[in-house]
Amino acid sequence: MDSPEVTFTLAYVVFAVCFVFTPTEFHSAGLTVQNLLSGWLGSEDAAFVPYHLRRTAATLLCHSLLPLGYYVGMCFAASEKRLYSPSQAPETWRGFLLLALTLPIIACTLIYYWSRDRWAHHPLARTLAHYALPQSGWRAVASSVDTEFRRIDKFATGAPGARVIVTDTWVMKVTTYRVRVAQQQDVHLTVTESQQHDLSPDSNLPVQLLTIRVASANPAVPAFDIRTWRRASAACRPGPA
Repeated sequence: MDSPEVTFTLAYVVFAVCFVFTPTEFHSAGLTVQNLLSGWLGSEDAAFVPYHLRRTAATLLCHSLLPLGYYVGMCFAASEKRLYSPSQAPETWRGFLLLALTLPIIACTLIYYWSRDRWAHHPLARTLAHYALPQSGWRAVASSVDTEFRRIDKFATGAPGARVIVTDTWVMKVTTYRVRVAQQQDVHLTVTESQQHDLSPDSNLPVQLLTIRVASANPAVPAFDIRTWRRASAACRPGPA
């Protein structure tokens, strides 16, 4: 029979992987950062940009705590190792504890830097700042994005960790730690990869998966990739990246 140490390790690895990559079952059970911290994050529909500023920061912090959570759990699962007293723990475990403490410290430092000047240093805010008029700032652009996201005619598809959102003005890709944004009138689309499949999941027609590079004419705006699928008799539609 497996020891409690091995059993806990296997169970925690499964939990950590599912918590980071959030399969459908975890979403249904509400075991996601978005659901657990919904009271602090607010509503995506009400304020898209502020929501994702907080969401990316919270996700980074929660994920950085996973190694520390494993160490704390092992204090009970392998009590004979005396992990609750680092000075008496094996050298390997002391090194792991140092790593487990360092990751949240780095995450907190980065989040603090992001949040300075009302989140002006966050990567999303810095991207939006490139589209701001000289007499305004990134918050004016964020307000425009929020307004367009609330409209019912936007297009959104993909898994929560790789969503593609298209509004009247913006093309956005929402991932676990980042939100990529580009203005439609400034972007160049380039097909970088094509994969042919005999059958699509929902029909008997061949399907082609395309990886499209979304590059802004502004060199300061990072390019990003989205995936589209195309059936034999259908136009391309954005799909999960």
